[in-house]
Amino acid sequence: MRQFGLIGFPLSHSFSKGYFANRFLTENILDAQYENYPIESIDLFKSLWENNPSLQGLNVTIPYKKLVIPFLQHPSSVVQSIQACNCIKLHQEALYGYNTDVIGFEQSLLPYLQSHHQKALIFGTGGAAAAVEWVLQKLGIGYQMVSRTASEGCISYESLTHDVIASHTLLIHTSPVGMFPNVDEAPNLPYEAITSKHHLYDLVYNPAVTKFLEKGAAQGATTQNGLEMLHLQADASWEIWNSETPFIQ
Repeated sequence: MRQFGLIGFPLSHSFSKGYFANRFLTENILDAQYENYPIESIDLFKSLWENNPSLQGLNVTIPYKKLVIPFLQHPSSVVQSIQACNCIKLHQEALYGYNTDVIGFEQSLLPYLQSHHQKALIFGTGGAAAAVEWVLQKLGIGYQMVSRTASEGCISYESLTHDVIASHTLLIHTSPVGMFPNVDEAPNLPYEAITSKHHLYDLVYNPAVTKFLEKGAAQGATTQNGLEMLHLQADASWEIWNSETPFIQ
C-alpha cells in the first residue's frame, strides 16, 4: 500500500486528508492511503520516514514549509526562489521538494485575467504571498506588497489612497484576516475606489465569501476565493507523486 500524508502542527482542520480520501474512493484507487502526521517539531521529520517505510510523498503546511527545506536533497528552483516547500516526493532514496501553491494560484487566476490587469496589490507578506509574487513575476504583472507596517519594498495599509487602488486592478489577499471565525474582518482599504475593472482574489476559502470579497463585489468587481487553488495544488501534488521521473519545476 502506497502511503502519502500531510505534516504540520496542528492539523485539526486539514483539507488534504478528506480531499484525497474522497478522490481515492471516487476514482477506485485501492493502492494508496493518505494520513495526517501532526509532528510537534521538524526534528521528527527523519524518524517519520524511518517509521513509515511505505511513505512515498508528503504535503507540508504551517509551520514547516520553510523548515523542511534543509532535509531535501533536491529542492526545485521554485522552492529555492521563494523558500517555501509544500510537496515532497521520495524518488530513489532522495527527497525532492516542490511548491504546488504556485501551480494552483496561477491556474486558478488565469481565467479571470483581462488585458487591463497590469498591476496588482498583494496584501500580506507570508509564505502564500511569496508564491503569489513568483506567479505575478512569471506573468509579467507588476505588483506592490502591502502590510500593516511599511518596510523595504512594502507599503502600509495607511498608504492606500484612492488613486493607488484605482491604478492597481488586481487585488490579492494572502493573510488570514477574515478567515472563520473572524468573518467580519477585512483589510483596511478604500473600497469605494474599486470598480468593475478590478478583480479581487482572496486565498481564504472559509467563509466562501469573505468580507473582503463582499465589499469588492458590491463595487462591481469580479471575485474568487482560494478553494479552487487548494484543489489544484492538491491535484498537482498527486501528479508529482505519480510521475515516473522527478517533476521539473
